[in-house]
Amino acid sequence: MAGVDVRIIEQRPTKLTVGQADGIQSRTIEVWQSYGLAERLIREGNQVHMSAFYGPNQRGEIECTKRERLVTPLTARFPFIVTLHQGAIESILLDSLSHHGVKMEQPVAPSAIEVSEDIEELASLSSYPLKITLERLDTVDDAIKKENVRAKFVIGTDGAHSWVRKALNIAMEGEHTEAIWGVIDIIPDTDLPDIRKVTRIHSTNGTCMVIPREDDKVRLYIQLPGSDVFDPSTGRVDKRKMSPEKLLGVARKMFRPFELRATEVEWWTIYTIGQRIASSYSVRERVFIAGDACHTHSPKAGQGMNASINDSHNLAWKLAQVLRGWASPSLLKTYELERRQFAQDLITFDKEYQVLFSGKPRTAENQDGLSHEHFFRASEKFGDFITGIGVQYAPSALVNAKHQGYANSLIIGQRMRPQTFVRAADALPVEIQDMLPADVRFKVLVFTGILTDTRIANINSLAVQLKKPSSFIQKYAPYGNVSSIFDIITIVAGRKDEANFLVVPLLFRSHWSKVLLDDTDVMGRRGGHGYETYGIDPAEITLVIVRPDGYVGMVAPSTALDDVNRYFSAFLIPRGLYSS
Repeated sequence: MAGVDVRIIEQRPTKLTVGQADGIQSRTIEVWQSYGLAERLIREGNQVHMSAFYGPNQRGEIECTKRERLVTPLTARFPFIVTLHQGAIESILLDSLSHHGVKMEQPVAPSAIEVSEDIEELASLSSYPLKITLERLDTVDDAIKKENVRAKFVIGTDGAHSWVRKALNIAMEGEHTEAIWGVIDIIPDTDLPDIRKVTRIHSTNGTCMVIPREDDKVRLYIQLPGSDVFDPSTGRVDKRKMSPEKLLGVARKMFRPFELRATEVEWWTIYTIGQRIASSYSVRERVFIAGDACHTHSPKAGQGMNASINDSHNLAWKLAQVLRGWASPSLLKTYELERRQFAQDLITFDKEYQVLFSGKPRTAENQDGLSHEHFFRASEKFGDFITGIGVQYAPSALVNAKHQGYANSLIIGQRMRPQTFVRAADALPVEIQDMLPADVRFKVLVFTGILTDTRIANINSLAVQLKKPSSFIQKYAPYGNVSSIFDIITIVAGRKDEANFLVVPLLFRSHWSKVLLDDTDVMGRRGGHGYETYGIDPAEITLVIVRPDGYVGMVAPSTALDDVNRYFSAFLIPRGLYSS
Protein backbone atom coordinates (compact mmCIF):
# COMPACT_ATOMS: atom_id res chain seq x y z
CA MET A 1 0.00 0.00 0.00
CA ALA A 2 2.81 2.41 0.88
CA GLY A 3 5.03 1.29 -1.98
CA VAL A 4 7.89 0.25 0.30
CA ASP A 5 9.82 -3.02 -0.10
CA VAL A 6 10.15 -4.95 3.15
CA ARG A 7 11.39 -8.29 4.44
CA ILE A 8 9.87 -9.67 7.62
CA ILE A 9 11.67 -12.44 9.50
CA GLU A 10 10.48 -14.50 12.46
CA GLN A 11 12.51 -16.88 14.59
CA ARG A 12 9.60 -19.15 15.52
CA PRO A 13 9.18 -22.07 13.09
CA THR A 14 5.38 -21.77 13.10
CA LYS A 15 2.84 -19.15 14.00
CA LEU A 16 1.32 -19.00 17.47
CA THR A 17 -1.81 -21.03 18.05
CA VAL A 18 -2.49 -20.36 21.74
CA GLY A 19 -1.67 -18.00 24.58
CA GLN A 20 0.31 -14.76 24.73
CA ALA A 21 -1.41 -11.37 24.42
CA ASP A 22 -5.16 -11.34 23.93
CA GLY A 23 -6.79 -7.92 24.48
CA ILE A 24 -7.35 -5.15 21.94
CA GLN A 25 -8.30 -1.78 23.43
CA SER A 26 -10.67 0.80 21.94
CA ARG A 27 -8.04 2.99 20.27
CA THR A 28 -6.24 -0.01 18.83
CA ILE A 29 -9.51 -1.18 17.26
CA GLU A 30 -9.68 2.25 15.59
CA VAL A 31 -6.15 1.71 14.29
CA TRP A 32 -7.13 -1.69 12.89
CA GLN A 33 -10.15 -0.04 11.30
CA SER A 34 -7.84 2.43 9.55
CA TYR A 35 -6.10 -0.55 7.90
CA GLY A 36 -9.38 -2.24 6.99
CA LEU A 37 -8.88 -5.04 9.54
CA ALA A 38 -11.30 -4.24 12.37
CA GLU A 39 -14.31 -6.04 10.93
CA ARG A 40 -12.59 -9.42 11.00
CA LEU A 41 -11.04 -8.73 14.40
CA ILE A 42 -14.45 -7.96 15.90
CA ARG A 43 -16.09 -10.90 14.14
CA GLU A 44 -13.57 -13.48 15.35
CA GLY A 45 -12.97 -12.02 18.79
CA ASN A 46 -15.04 -11.67 21.93
CA GLN A 47 -16.46 -8.28 22.91
CA VAL A 48 -16.23 -7.24 26.56
CA HIS A 49 -18.48 -4.36 27.63
CA MET A 50 -18.72 -4.65 31.40
CA SER A 51 -16.43 -5.06 34.37
CA ALA A 52 -17.12 -6.31 37.91
CA PHE A 53 -15.35 -5.97 41.22
CA TYR A 54 -15.33 -8.60 43.96
CA GLY A 55 -14.03 -8.09 47.48
CA PRO A 56 -14.16 -10.00 50.76
CA ASN A 57 -17.22 -9.90 53.02
CA GLN A 58 -17.29 -10.38 56.78
CA ARG A 59 -17.08 -14.16 56.33
CA GLY A 60 -13.89 -13.79 54.32
CA GLU A 61 -15.65 -14.87 51.11
CA ILE A 62 -15.83 -12.75 47.99
CA GLU A 63 -18.94 -10.93 46.85
CA CYS A 64 -19.66 -8.47 44.05
CA THR A 65 -19.26 -4.88 45.18
CA LYS A 66 -19.68 -3.07 41.86
CA ARG A 67 -20.45 -3.55 38.18
CA GLU A 68 -19.80 -0.83 35.62
CA ARG A 69 -19.21 -0.04 31.99
CA LEU A 70 -15.73 -1.21 31.01
CA VAL A 71 -14.67 1.60 28.65
CA THR A 72 -15.07 4.95 30.37
CA PRO A 73 -14.23 7.59 27.69
CA LEU A 74 -17.41 8.96 26.13
CA THR A 75 -15.61 9.59 22.84
CA ALA A 76 -14.93 5.88 22.26
CA ARG A 77 -16.02 4.77 18.82
CA PHE A 78 -15.73 1.15 19.92
CA PRO A 79 -16.90 1.20 23.58
CA PHE A 80 -15.55 -2.25 24.36
CA ILE A 81 -12.39 -4.32 24.19
CA VAL A 82 -11.92 -7.31 21.91
CA THR A 83 -10.29 -10.40 23.37
CA LEU A 84 -8.72 -12.91 21.01
CA HIS A 85 -5.58 -14.99 21.40
CA GLN A 86 -2.41 -13.65 19.82
CA GLY A 87 -2.19 -16.44 17.25
CA ALA A 88 -5.54 -15.46 15.74
CA ILE A 89 -4.57 -11.79 15.83
CA GLU A 90 -1.33 -12.57 14.01
CA SER A 91 -3.28 -14.58 11.41
CA ILE A 92 -5.32 -11.51 10.52
CA LEU A 93 -2.12 -9.51 10.04
CA LEU A 94 -0.39 -12.29 8.08
CA ASP A 95 -3.37 -12.65 5.75
CA SER A 96 -3.30 -8.89 5.12
CA LEU A 97 0.43 -9.06 4.35
CA SER A 98 -0.17 -11.93 1.95
CA HIS A 99 -2.89 -9.92 0.21
CA HIS A 100 -0.27 -7.22 -0.43
CA GLY A 101 2.30 -9.72 -1.67
CA VAL A 102 4.41 -9.89 1.50
CA LYS A 103 5.26 -13.14 3.25
CA MET A 104 6.85 -13.56 6.67
CA GLU A 105 10.00 -15.69 6.47
CA GLN A 106 10.42 -18.28 9.22
CA PRO A 107 12.28 -19.74 10.96
CA VAL A 108 14.89 -17.06 10.32
CA ALA A 109 16.91 -15.12 12.90
CA PRO A 110 19.56 -12.38 12.74
CA SER A 111 23.03 -13.32 13.95
CA ALA A 112 24.93 -10.08 13.25
CA ILE A 113 24.20 -6.45 12.47
CA GLU A 114 26.55 -3.67 11.41
CA VAL A 115 25.72 0.03 11.20
CA SER A 116 27.92 2.10 8.90
CA GLU A 117 30.06 4.79 10.51
CA ASP A 118 30.21 6.78 7.27
CA ILE A 119 28.34 10.05 7.84
CA GLU A 120 27.62 10.60 4.15
CA GLU A 121 26.34 7.06 3.72
CA LEU A 122 24.07 7.41 6.73
CA ALA A 123 22.72 10.70 5.40
CA SER A 124 21.98 9.41 1.91
CA LEU A 125 18.62 7.77 1.39
CA SER A 126 19.91 6.00 -1.71
CA SER A 127 22.47 4.11 0.39
CA TYR A 128 22.15 0.86 2.33
CA PRO A 129 24.20 1.55 5.47
CA LEU A 130 23.05 -1.54 7.38
CA LYS A 131 24.44 -5.05 7.00
CA ILE A 132 22.53 -7.90 8.60
CA THR A 133 23.46 -11.57 8.68
CA LEU A 134 20.43 -13.83 8.65
CA GLU A 135 20.39 -17.52 9.48
CA ARG A 136 17.80 -20.06 8.45
CA LEU A 137 17.10 -22.25 11.44
CA ASP A 138 15.55 -25.15 9.55
CA THR A 139 18.52 -26.19 7.42
CA VAL A 140 21.79 -28.02 8.12
CA ASP A 141 23.42 -26.98 4.86
CA ASP A 142 25.90 -24.24 5.73
CA ALA A 143 25.93 -23.12 2.09
CA ILE A 144 22.37 -21.84 2.31
CA LYS A 145 22.05 -21.34 6.05
CA LYS A 146 23.49 -17.80 6.17
CA GLU A 147 22.60 -14.76 4.10
CA ASN A 148 24.01 -11.25 4.20
CA VAL A 149 21.47 -8.53 3.58
CA ARG A 150 21.92 -4.81 3.01
CA ALA A 151 19.13 -2.56 4.24
CA LYS A 152 18.21 1.08 4.53
CA PHE A 153 16.34 0.58 7.80
CA VAL A 154 15.85 -2.20 10.36
CA ILE A 155 13.03 -2.43 12.88
CA GLY A 156 13.38 -4.79 15.83
CA THR A 157 10.00 -5.88 17.18
CA ASP A 158 11.50 -8.95 18.79
CA GLY A 159 10.12 -8.80 22.30
CA ALA A 160 11.32 -8.10 25.81
CA HIS A 161 14.53 -10.09 25.26
CA SER A 162 15.17 -8.27 21.96
CA TRP A 163 18.21 -9.49 20.06
CA VAL A 164 18.32 -6.22 18.11
CA ARG A 165 18.37 -4.13 21.28
CA LYS A 166 21.11 -6.21 22.86
CA ALA A 167 23.20 -6.33 19.67
CA LEU A 168 23.24 -2.53 19.58
CA ASN A 169 23.90 -2.16 23.33
CA ILE A 170 20.71 -0.26 24.06
CA ALA A 171 20.15 -0.39 27.80
CA MET A 172 16.85 -1.14 29.51
CA GLU A 173 16.28 1.20 32.43
CA GLY A 174 13.99 0.38 35.32
CA GLU A 175 13.43 -2.43 37.75
CA HIS A 176 11.82 -5.78 38.39
CA THR A 177 9.11 -5.98 40.98
CA GLU A 178 8.74 -8.84 43.42
CA ALA A 179 5.24 -9.63 42.19
CA ILE A 180 4.82 -13.08 40.63
CA TRP A 181 1.76 -13.99 38.60
CA GLY A 182 0.40 -17.04 36.86
CA VAL A 183 -1.68 -16.97 33.69
CA ILE A 184 -3.96 -19.76 32.53
CA ASP A 185 -6.42 -20.05 29.65
CA ILE A 186 -9.30 -22.41 30.39
CA ILE A 187 -12.86 -23.27 29.51
CA PRO A 188 -14.40 -22.73 32.95
CA ASP A 189 -17.13 -24.52 34.81
CA THR A 190 -18.15 -22.05 37.51
CA ASP A 191 -21.09 -20.45 39.26
CA LEU A 192 -19.37 -17.03 39.38
CA PRO A 193 -22.05 -14.89 37.67
CA ASP A 194 -19.56 -12.40 36.23
CA ILE A 195 -17.22 -14.86 34.53
CA ARG A 196 -18.00 -13.23 31.13
CA LYS A 197 -17.03 -9.76 32.33
CA VAL A 198 -13.59 -8.34 33.08
CA THR A 199 -13.70 -9.22 36.76
CA ARG A 200 -11.21 -8.18 39.43
CA ILE A 201 -11.27 -10.45 42.46
CA HIS A 202 -9.58 -9.02 45.53
CA SER A 203 -9.74 -11.73 48.18
CA THR A 204 -8.06 -12.45 51.47
CA ASN A 205 -6.23 -15.22 49.61
CA GLY A 206 -4.83 -12.93 46.91
CA THR A 207 -5.87 -11.21 43.72
CA CYS A 208 -7.22 -12.69 40.49
CA MET A 209 -8.27 -11.03 37.26
CA VAL A 210 -10.73 -12.70 34.90
CA ILE A 211 -10.60 -11.93 31.16
CA PRO A 212 -13.35 -13.53 29.04
CA ARG A 213 -12.14 -14.81 25.70
CA GLU A 214 -13.42 -16.22 22.42
CA ASP A 215 -14.92 -19.70 22.12
CA ASP A 216 -16.13 -19.88 25.75
CA LYS A 217 -12.57 -19.53 27.07
CA VAL A 218 -11.48 -17.40 30.01
CA ARG A 219 -8.04 -16.19 31.01
CA LEU A 220 -7.13 -15.95 34.68
CA TYR A 221 -4.31 -13.79 36.01
CA ILE A 222 -3.49 -15.24 39.43
CA GLN A 223 -1.31 -13.63 42.10
CA LEU A 224 1.22 -16.19 43.38
CA PRO A 225 3.17 -16.37 46.65
CA GLY A 226 6.85 -16.07 45.78
CA SER A 227 7.75 -19.00 47.99
CA ASP A 228 5.81 -21.34 45.72
CA VAL A 229 7.78 -20.71 42.55
CA PHE A 230 10.93 -18.76 43.45
CA ASP A 231 14.30 -20.51 43.07
CA PRO A 232 16.76 -18.90 45.53
CA SER A 233 19.76 -20.47 43.77
CA THR A 234 19.04 -18.62 40.51
CA GLY A 235 17.06 -15.66 41.82
CA ARG A 236 14.34 -16.40 39.23
CA VAL A 237 10.95 -18.03 39.10
CA ASP A 238 11.04 -21.72 38.22
CA LYS A 239 8.09 -22.79 36.06
CA ARG A 240 8.77 -26.41 36.99
CA LYS A 241 7.49 -25.66 40.49
CA MET A 242 4.08 -24.78 39.11
CA SER A 243 1.46 -26.60 37.03
CA PRO A 244 -2.03 -25.89 35.67
CA GLU A 245 -3.53 -27.90 38.54
CA LYS A 246 -1.62 -25.87 41.12
CA LEU A 247 -2.61 -22.59 39.45
CA LEU A 248 -6.26 -23.56 39.52
CA GLY A 249 -5.89 -24.57 43.15
CA VAL A 250 -4.65 -21.09 44.03
CA ALA A 251 -7.51 -19.52 42.02
CA ARG A 252 -10.14 -21.70 43.73
CA LYS A 253 -9.18 -20.25 47.11
CA MET A 254 -9.70 -16.74 45.71
CA PHE A 255 -13.09 -17.69 44.18
CA ARG A 256 -14.65 -18.92 47.44
CA PRO A 257 -17.61 -19.37 47.93
CA PHE A 258 -17.92 -19.83 44.17
CA GLU A 259 -16.86 -23.03 42.48
CA LEU A 260 -14.19 -23.14 39.78
CA ARG A 261 -13.32 -26.05 37.55
CA ALA A 262 -11.73 -26.28 34.11
CA THR A 263 -13.13 -28.52 31.42
CA GLU A 264 -10.14 -27.67 29.23
CA VAL A 265 -6.73 -26.05 29.82
CA GLU A 266 -5.35 -24.42 26.67
CA TRP A 267 -2.20 -22.60 27.85
CA TRP A 268 -0.48 -21.38 30.99
CA THR A 269 2.68 -19.67 32.21
CA ILE A 270 4.13 -17.75 35.15
CA TYR A 271 6.08 -14.49 35.13
CA THR A 272 7.51 -11.66 37.16
CA ILE A 273 6.76 -8.05 36.38
CA GLY A 274 9.47 -5.79 34.97
CA GLN A 275 8.83 -2.08 34.48
CA ARG A 276 11.56 -0.96 32.14
CA ILE A 277 12.12 1.32 29.20
CA ALA A 278 14.88 1.41 26.59
CA SER A 279 17.38 4.25 26.91
CA SER A 280 16.97 4.88 23.18
CA TYR A 281 14.50 3.79 20.53
CA SER A 282 16.91 4.04 17.62
CA VAL A 283 20.50 4.02 16.47
CA ARG A 284 21.27 6.87 14.08
CA GLU A 285 17.61 6.84 12.97
CA ARG A 286 18.48 3.76 10.89
CA VAL A 287 17.73 0.95 13.33
CA PHE A 288 14.58 1.17 15.45
CA ILE A 289 13.03 -0.93 18.16
CA ALA A 290 9.32 -1.09 18.95
CA GLY A 291 6.92 -2.80 21.30
CA ASP A 292 8.20 -4.99 24.13
CA ALA A 293 11.71 -4.51 22.76
CA CYS A 294 11.65 -0.99 24.19
CA HIS A 295 9.22 -1.13 27.12
CA THR A 296 8.01 -3.80 29.55
CA HIS A 297 5.27 -3.62 32.15
CA SER A 298 2.56 -5.71 33.74
CA PRO A 299 -0.25 -7.09 31.55
CA LYS A 300 -3.09 -6.16 33.93
CA ALA A 301 -4.37 -3.22 31.92
CA GLY A 302 -3.83 -4.95 28.58
CA GLN A 303 -1.22 -2.51 27.29
CA GLY A 304 1.55 -4.77 25.96
CA MET A 305 0.24 -5.67 22.52
CA ASN A 306 -1.71 -2.42 22.26
CA ALA A 307 1.35 -0.29 22.96
CA SER A 308 3.36 -2.37 20.48
CA ILE A 309 0.79 -1.98 17.70
CA ASN A 310 0.62 1.75 18.27
CA ASP A 311 4.43 2.05 18.30
CA SER A 312 4.53 0.46 14.87
CA HIS A 313 1.56 2.50 13.66
CA ASN A 314 3.43 5.66 14.63
CA LEU A 315 6.69 4.63 12.96
CA ALA A 316 5.43 3.01 9.75
CA TRP A 317 4.04 6.07 8.00
CA LYS A 318 7.08 8.16 8.91
CA LEU A 319 9.43 5.59 7.39
CA ALA A 320 7.26 5.40 4.27
CA GLN A 321 7.29 9.18 3.83
CA VAL A 322 11.08 9.29 4.21
CA LEU A 323 11.70 6.30 1.92
CA ARG A 324 9.51 7.85 -0.77
CA GLY A 325 11.60 11.00 -0.55
CA TRP A 326 8.65 13.08 0.53
CA ALA A 327 9.83 13.86 4.05
CA SER A 328 13.13 14.78 5.65
CA PRO A 329 14.83 12.05 7.72
CA SER A 330 14.45 14.43 10.66
CA LEU A 331 10.82 13.28 10.75
CA LEU A 332 12.01 9.96 12.19
CA LYS A 333 13.18 11.67 15.38
CA THR A 334 9.55 12.24 16.32
CA TYR A 335 9.03 8.47 16.72
CA GLU A 336 11.11 8.31 19.88
CA LEU A 337 9.89 11.73 21.02
CA GLU A 338 6.26 10.61 20.91
CA ARG A 339 6.37 6.93 21.77
CA ARG A 340 9.04 7.00 24.47
CA GLN A 341 7.11 9.65 26.36
CA PHE A 342 4.06 7.42 26.08
CA ALA A 343 6.07 4.48 27.47
CA GLN A 344 7.27 6.58 30.40
CA ASP A 345 3.69 7.57 31.17
CA LEU A 346 2.68 3.92 30.80
CA ILE A 347 5.22 2.73 33.35
CA THR A 348 4.22 5.48 35.79
CA PHE A 349 0.62 4.37 35.43
CA ASP A 350 1.57 0.70 35.63
CA LYS A 351 3.36 1.15 38.94
CA GLU A 352 0.31 2.76 40.49
CA TYR A 353 -2.03 0.21 38.93
CA GLN A 354 0.11 -2.72 40.06
CA VAL A 355 -0.16 -1.59 43.70
CA LEU A 356 -3.92 -2.12 43.48
CA PHE A 357 -3.49 -5.73 42.40
CA SER A 358 -0.78 -6.56 44.92
CA GLY A 359 -2.24 -4.73 47.94
CA LYS A 360 -4.31 -6.29 50.70
CA PRO A 361 -8.10 -5.91 50.48
CA ARG A 362 -10.15 -3.97 52.99
CA THR A 363 -11.68 -6.22 55.63
CA ALA A 364 -13.21 -5.82 59.07
CA GLU A 365 -9.74 -6.39 60.53
CA ASN A 366 -7.95 -4.23 57.94
CA GLN A 367 -9.85 -1.01 57.39
CA ASP A 368 -6.83 0.54 55.67
CA GLY A 369 -6.90 -2.07 52.91
CA LEU A 370 -8.00 -1.53 49.32
CA SER A 371 -11.67 -1.53 48.33
CA HIS A 372 -13.43 -1.58 44.97
CA GLU A 373 -13.55 2.22 45.21
CA HIS A 374 -9.77 2.32 44.77
CA PHE A 375 -10.09 0.32 41.55
CA PHE A 376 -13.04 2.44 40.45
CA ARG A 377 -11.14 5.68 40.99
CA ALA A 378 -8.15 4.26 39.13
CA SER A 379 -10.42 3.30 36.21
CA GLU A 380 -11.84 6.81 36.17
CA LYS A 381 -8.39 8.38 36.41
CA PHE A 382 -6.69 6.18 33.84
CA GLY A 383 -9.62 5.27 31.59
CA ASP A 384 -8.52 7.46 28.67
CA PHE A 385 -4.99 6.13 29.01
CA ILE A 386 -5.92 2.44 29.28
CA THR A 387 -8.13 2.61 26.20
CA GLY A 388 -5.54 4.65 24.29
CA ILE A 389 -8.15 7.25 23.43
CA GLY A 390 -6.61 9.94 25.60
CA VAL A 391 -3.01 9.56 24.39
CA GLN A 392 -1.73 13.01 23.49
CA TYR A 393 1.57 13.73 21.77
CA ALA A 394 3.58 16.72 22.91
CA PRO A 395 4.25 19.79 20.74
CA SER A 396 6.77 19.09 17.98
CA ALA A 397 7.23 19.59 14.26
CA LEU A 398 4.18 17.33 13.86
CA VAL A 399 2.04 18.80 16.64
CA ASN A 400 1.33 22.54 16.44
CA ALA A 401 -1.28 23.80 18.90
CA LYS A 402 -0.99 27.50 18.05
CA HIS A 403 -4.59 27.75 16.85
CA GLN A 404 -6.19 25.24 19.19
CA GLY A 405 -8.94 27.74 19.97
CA TYR A 406 -10.46 27.26 16.52
CA ALA A 407 -11.49 23.70 17.44
CA ASN A 408 -11.72 23.65 21.23
CA SER A 409 -12.82 20.04 21.57
CA LEU A 410 -10.65 18.58 18.83
CA ILE A 411 -7.46 18.25 20.82
CA ILE A 412 -4.28 18.76 18.80
CA GLY A 413 -1.92 15.86 19.45
CA GLN A 414 -4.78 13.42 20.10
CA ARG A 415 -6.47 11.11 17.63
CA MET A 416 -9.26 12.52 15.46
CA ARG A 417 -12.49 12.12 17.38
CA PRO A 418 -15.15 9.96 15.73
CA GLN A 419 -18.20 11.74 14.35
CA THR A 420 -20.90 10.81 11.84
CA PHE A 421 -21.51 13.14 8.92
CA VAL A 422 -23.58 12.55 5.77
CA ARG A 423 -22.28 12.68 2.23
CA ALA A 424 -23.65 15.69 0.40
CA ALA A 425 -24.14 13.79 -2.85
CA ASP A 426 -26.24 10.87 -1.60
CA ALA A 427 -26.95 11.50 2.11
CA LEU A 428 -25.15 8.31 3.12
CA PRO A 429 -24.01 8.54 6.76
CA VAL A 430 -20.24 8.11 7.09
CA GLU A 431 -17.93 7.97 10.09
CA ILE A 432 -15.18 10.55 9.67
CA GLN A 433 -12.54 8.08 10.88
CA ASP A 434 -13.41 5.86 7.91
CA MET A 435 -12.48 8.77 5.66
CA LEU A 436 -8.99 8.80 7.22
CA PRO A 437 -7.43 5.44 6.29
CA ALA A 438 -3.79 4.74 7.18
CA ASP A 439 -2.64 5.23 3.57
CA VAL A 440 0.42 7.44 4.33
CA ARG A 441 -1.39 10.60 3.21
CA PHE A 442 -2.11 13.72 5.24
CA LYS A 443 -5.81 14.52 5.44
CA VAL A 444 -6.83 18.16 5.05
CA LEU A 445 -10.31 18.71 6.44
CA VAL A 446 -11.87 21.97 5.28
CA PHE A 447 -14.75 23.06 7.52
CA THR A 448 -16.46 25.65 5.34
CA GLY A 449 -19.29 26.68 7.63
CA ILE A 450 -22.64 27.61 6.05
CA LEU A 451 -22.51 28.14 2.28
CA THR A 452 -23.82 31.70 2.02
CA ASP A 453 -22.92 33.75 -1.06
CA THR A 454 -20.22 35.53 0.93
CA ARG A 455 -18.86 32.24 2.26
CA ILE A 456 -18.75 30.72 -1.21
CA ALA A 457 -16.73 33.71 -2.38
CA ASN A 458 -14.33 33.23 0.53
CA ILE A 459 -13.96 29.52 -0.23
CA ASN A 460 -13.18 30.30 -3.87
CA SER A 461 -10.58 32.81 -2.71
CA LEU A 462 -9.04 30.14 -0.44
CA ALA A 463 -8.88 27.72 -3.36
CA VAL A 464 -7.04 30.32 -5.43
CA GLN A 465 -4.47 30.80 -2.65
CA LEU A 466 -3.96 27.06 -2.26
CA LYS A 467 -3.32 26.68 -5.99
CA LYS A 468 -0.32 28.99 -5.80
CA PRO A 469 3.06 27.23 -6.16
CA SER A 470 4.07 28.50 -2.70
CA SER A 471 1.13 26.85 -0.90
CA PHE A 472 1.67 23.52 0.86
CA ILE A 473 -0.88 21.80 -1.38
CA GLN A 474 1.21 22.52 -4.48
CA LYS A 475 4.70 22.79 -3.02
CA TYR A 476 4.91 19.23 -1.69
CA ALA A 477 2.76 17.35 -4.20
CA PRO A 478 5.01 15.20 -6.43
CA TYR A 479 4.61 16.30 -10.05
CA GLY A 480 1.52 18.28 -9.06
CA ASN A 481 -0.30 15.12 -8.00
CA VAL A 482 -1.99 16.56 -4.93
CA SER A 483 -3.96 13.42 -4.06
CA SER A 484 -0.81 11.31 -3.73
CA ILE A 485 0.22 13.08 -0.51
CA PHE A 486 -2.86 15.08 0.55
CA ASP A 487 -6.47 13.95 0.76
CA ILE A 488 -8.83 16.94 0.94
CA ILE A 489 -12.23 16.44 2.58
CA THR A 490 -14.76 19.25 2.80
CA ILE A 491 -17.32 19.43 5.61
CA VAL A 492 -20.19 21.88 5.16
CA ALA A 493 -22.50 23.17 7.88
CA GLY A 494 -25.74 22.69 6.01
CA ARG A 495 -28.85 20.58 5.62
CA LYS A 496 -29.00 17.67 3.18
CA ASP A 497 -32.22 18.93 1.60
CA GLU A 498 -30.77 22.40 0.92
CA ALA A 499 -27.03 22.20 0.25
CA ASN A 500 -25.70 22.14 -3.32
CA PHE A 501 -22.22 20.66 -3.00
CA LEU A 502 -21.29 21.58 -6.58
CA VAL A 503 -20.73 25.19 -5.50
CA VAL A 504 -17.64 23.95 -3.64
CA PRO A 505 -14.47 24.58 -5.73
CA LEU A 506 -13.06 21.53 -7.52
CA LEU A 507 -9.95 21.62 -5.36
CA PHE A 508 -12.15 20.78 -2.37
CA ARG A 509 -14.15 18.04 -4.11
CA SER A 510 -11.72 15.86 -6.02
CA HIS A 511 -14.45 13.21 -5.92
CA TRP A 512 -18.17 13.47 -5.25
CA SER A 513 -17.74 11.49 -2.04
CA LYS A 514 -15.32 14.03 -0.56
CA VAL A 515 -17.94 16.61 0.45
CA LEU A 516 -19.78 15.94 3.72
CA LEU A 517 -22.62 17.69 5.52
CA ASP A 518 -22.95 18.24 9.25
CA ASP A 519 -26.46 16.83 9.31
CA THR A 520 -28.31 13.69 10.36
CA ASP A 521 -29.10 10.75 8.12
CA VAL A 522 -32.49 10.59 6.40
CA MET A 523 -34.02 8.87 9.44
CA GLY A 524 -32.69 11.53 11.80
CA ARG A 525 -30.91 8.91 13.94
CA ARG A 526 -27.23 9.38 13.19
CA GLY A 527 -25.00 12.38 12.70
CA GLY A 528 -25.40 16.10 13.20
CA HIS A 529 -23.83 18.63 15.58
CA GLY A 530 -20.30 17.86 14.37
CA TYR A 531 -19.20 21.50 14.41
CA GLU A 532 -20.52 21.79 17.95
CA THR A 533 -18.87 18.52 19.00
CA TYR A 534 -15.50 19.66 17.69
CA GLY A 535 -15.87 23.24 18.96
CA ILE A 536 -15.59 24.70 15.45
CA ASP A 537 -17.32 27.99 14.65
CA PRO A 538 -19.54 27.65 11.53
CA ALA A 539 -18.96 31.38 10.96
CA GLU A 540 -15.31 30.64 10.10
CA ILE A 541 -13.50 28.57 7.50
CA THR A 542 -11.29 26.22 9.48
CA LEU A 543 -8.61 23.77 8.37
CA VAL A 544 -7.88 20.61 10.35
CA ILE A 545 -4.70 18.72 9.44
CA VAL A 546 -4.85 15.03 10.33
CA ARG A 547 -1.62 13.06 10.22
CA PRO A 548 -1.42 9.71 8.39
CA ASP A 549 -1.74 7.90 11.74
CA GLY A 550 -5.07 9.60 12.49
CA TYR A 551 -3.76 12.17 15.01
CA VAL A 552 -4.62 15.85 14.72
CA GLY A 553 -1.45 17.70 13.81
CA MET A 554 -2.76 21.23 13.46
CA VAL A 555 -5.88 23.38 13.37
CA ALA A 556 -5.92 26.80 11.71
CA PRO A 557 -8.32 29.41 10.38
CA SER A 558 -8.20 29.94 6.63
CA THR A 559 -6.62 33.33 7.32
CA ALA A 560 -3.52 31.60 8.78
CA LEU A 561 -2.30 29.73 5.69
CA ASP A 562 1.22 30.94 6.35
CA ASP A 563 1.21 28.97 9.59
CA VAL A 564 0.00 25.84 7.79
CA ASN A 565 2.72 26.30 5.18
CA ARG A 566 5.32 26.58 7.95
CA TYR A 567 3.94 23.46 9.62
CA PHE A 568 4.59 21.30 6.58
CA SER A 569 7.89 23.00 5.72
CA ALA A 570 9.31 21.66 9.00
CA PHE A 571 9.43 18.09 7.68
CA LEU A 572 8.24 17.78 4.06
CA ILE A 573 10.56 18.18 1.06
CA PRO A 574 9.46 20.52 -1.78
CA ARG A 575 8.61 18.59 -4.94
CA GLY A 576 11.39 20.25 -6.93
CA LEU A 577 14.06 18.73 -4.67
CA TYR A 578 13.34 15.07 -5.36
CA SER A 579 11.84 12.68 -7.83
CA SER A 580 9.34 10.01 -6.94
